[in-house]
Amino acid sequence: MTTDSPTPDTGAELLPIATPARTRAALRTLIRPDRGLALTGIGILVAATAVGLLVQPLLGRIVDIVADGRPAGDLTLPVVLLVAVAVVQGLTTTLGLTRIARLGETVLARLRERFVERALNLPADRLERAGAGDLTARVTGDVARVAEAVRSALPEMARSVLAILLTLGALALLDVRFLLAALLAVPVQLLTARWYVRRALTLYADQRVANGAQQQQLLETIGGAVTVRGHRLEEQHTERSAGRSRKAVDLTMRSVNLVLGFYGRLHIAEYIGLAAVLIAGFWLVRDGAVSIGTATAAALYFHSLFGPVNAALVLLDDAQSAAAGLARLVGVTDLADQPEPAAGEPAAGKAAPASVPRQRIASSEAAVTVHAVSHAYGPGRPVLHEVSLTLEPGEHVALVGTSGAGKSTLARIVAGVQQPTSGTVTGPAGTGSAAAGAGEHPVVLVTQEVHVFTGTLAEDLRLARPDASDADLRTALATVHALDWAEALSDGLATVVGEGGHRLDPARAQQLALARLVLADPALAVLDEATAEAGSAGARVLERSAEAALAGRTALVVAHRLTQAVAADRVVVLEAGRVVESGPHDELRDADGPYAALWRAWSGSRTTAPHP
Repeated sequence: MTTDSPTPDTGAELLPIATPARTRAALRTLIRPDRGLALTGIGILVAATAVGLLVQPLLGRIVDIVADGRPAGDLTLPVVLLVAVAVVQGLTTTLGLTRIARLGETVLARLRERFVERALNLPADRLERAGAGDLTARVTGDVARVAEAVRSALPEMARSVLAILLTLGALALLDVRFLLAALLAVPVQLLTARWYVRRALTLYADQRVANGAQQQQLLETIGGAVTVRGHRLEEQHTERSAGRSRKAVDLTMRSVNLVLGFYGRLHIAEYIGLAAVLIAGFWLVRDGAVSIGTATAAALYFHSLFGPVNAALVLLDDAQSAAAGLARLVGVTDLADQPEPAAGEPAAGKAAPASVPRQRIASSEAAVTVHAVSHAYGPGRPVLHEVSLTLEPGEHVALVGTSGAGKSTLARIVAGVQQPTSGTVTGPAGTGSAAAGAGEHPVVLVTQEVHVFTGTLAEDLRLARPDASDADLRTALATVHALDWAEALSDGLATVVGEGGHRLDPARAQQLALARLVLADPALAVLDEATAEAGSAGARVLERSAEAALAGRTALVVAHRLTQAVAADRVVVLEAGRVVESGPHDELRDADGPYAALWRAWSGSRTTAPHP
């Protein structure tokens, strides 16, 4: 179960935050595969703490020997035992903490993998409503806070809790009255913990939201810097960034004041408890109920509680902060939960099992049917209205229309990366059974915003097909007319590309994406303005590359340039989210309708209009 995040003044609908109960359930699920490691680590720490509790009685024994005026030789055995206790406790503590740390790192890795996997499968419109800043804050700040807690707070908390429980038991063994005196500090500590927790959870959650809003504003300002300068909006955006920064700083200062008040209350509890134990010791020694050494051991026991009690309560700060971050991460993983596909049917957009042979899908199975699909990115923001469309096996369909007509939205829905508000899509990425007989990828979407991953060119290509040989890679590059420049790189296919490596210009990056499409060998290819990022000369090269990559497969092409519509088998015209025309290029051009108007405008903008 999740709850909606508090919405900042950005107008964004932030991703949800899991409830405390759901967060605890998710944490149990993450730990369950390593129950044995957890129990072993805790057991070793119990043994280490129990051995360490022998220090105080041995010191008390030394006090009694000195107080009774016994020979110095009587000190030998207690001193030797103290050395042995130190060695054994050190070794067992190291072993136990190592196992707890291994458990924490394993759980953290599992959490990261699950978060990344689910975040990548979030619906595109949901991410757009939330804004990039919210997800970025969770990927960076929240994951880092949980990681810090796992690496430092978890082992220390485990050791502190065990030390507290066993030390209280040891006090009771000395004399139950020592225990009762020590427990006088507990009410103050519990009230302090309750006072802190009730304020910290909400405060840290608000702080995370404020940090997300701050990051979102910075991303929008930096990403739109050209527009901001062009419209002279620098002062407005600076003030917005400053306002959200001030809010984040204010929440940070409130958390600092909260921690200072927390420490002050803890010191009061320490003074009360220590004074009570010392007074109890004085009375018991005066009455002959215990020896001076026993009273000394009791005082040392309580003094030794300062560290673990304070550590446990102070770690509430890290625990609350980490809990707030964990709840935000679990909220994303729950939001992305999808029902499992039917037996024998690959999930939409996922690779089929490795045992499925690589073969072209039968042409009769490659058709895609869009039936009465509507979509809205929010209340009152409809983008598509009852769109119906059929792609025949092997057919190339071009989607054209003015900006905002809904072309990209329809393309993403057909590709299966976005779910429609209503209506159905059957085919390789939809609800039908066509995907069952496809190759490794039922559908591949290539957009104008492609990413060149950091690594060698060969590794980048193999993202689409990990088992591809070098010959397969060269064939794919040759298909999209990219082999010449690829082999001309300093190290050929072994050249490092992406961030920190050889930078590919937009045209070559798109050719790389088209080569990955060839390697994936999908039944259906969807191109969303895949040539828009290149200039005119680059666009002509990319159009030839795209035509070669689409050969022999069903394709839906969002046409940035109408030369792509000329080459298509059929043109579908979208206007205000509705299909207003559909047919071959020549027929629509001569019909004097919306497409003819687009064609005249586009042809007139060119120095030499292409001859169809």
